[in-house]
Amino acid sequence: MAAALRRDLHIEVQSVAGHYGEFTVLLDGEVLVSAGAMGFLGVLPSVRTVRSLVEQRLRVPAPDKGRS
Repeated sequence: MAAALRRDLHIEVQSVAGHYGEFTVLLDGEVLVSAGAMGFLGVLPSVRTVRSLVEQRLRVPAPDKGRS
């Protein structure tokens, strides 16, 4: 997840180990997305979902998929 955000959005990302089943994405100290109770079952948000939320928060334009 962190690698995808670095690659796709060209931003600095820090990955921090948490408790089992914990998955939370913070941006400037604010929670953008959390797996909540489903994280304990291994159900995590998709890279697409997290990237979209980060883009919205940063107002980063989505990459042009028509270019190579």
